[in-house]
Amino acid sequence: MALRQIRIEGDEILRKNCKEIKEITENIKVLAEDMIETMKSANGVGLAGPQVGILKQIVVIDVGEGPMVLINPKIVKTKGEQLNPEGCLSIPGKSGEVKRPAYVKAEALNLDGEKIVVEGRELLAVALCHETDHLKGRLFIDIAENIVQD
Repeated sequence: MALRQIRIEGDEILRKNCKEIKEITENIKVLAEDMIETMKSANGVGLAGPQVGILKQIVVIDVGEGPMVLINPKIVKTKGEQLNPEGCLSIPGKSGEVKRPAYVKAEALNLDGEKIVVEGRELLAVALCHETDHLKGRLFIDIAENIVQD
């Protein structure tokens, strides 16, 4: 496992669409491990492929229940609304209030290529939305209100 460099706002890769992962290779598994280590080292709760310079649909999330790896995640259902402060490892020193769904249901593949369903509320719902946005080249600052420099 290795720490990967986290790309920072202004890096054009953060604004690009990611490609679907067609095959879960050993390289993808190593990437997932590296992303988890990088996320933990940076005290984050999520990290997406483009944040480490990889334009592939992969995200890792850990909201305190252990890390999960989501390959080709798609949000299939949302309910309700919540407004919370949000930040991003790729936008250090800035935060803002973001309106997100209160409940999110996502489908993805795990590292064994099996279809999984993840349902989340509160922080997990936010993380699922935030990280899947990264895969479409969207950053939280695109939808945040009251952005402040920390």
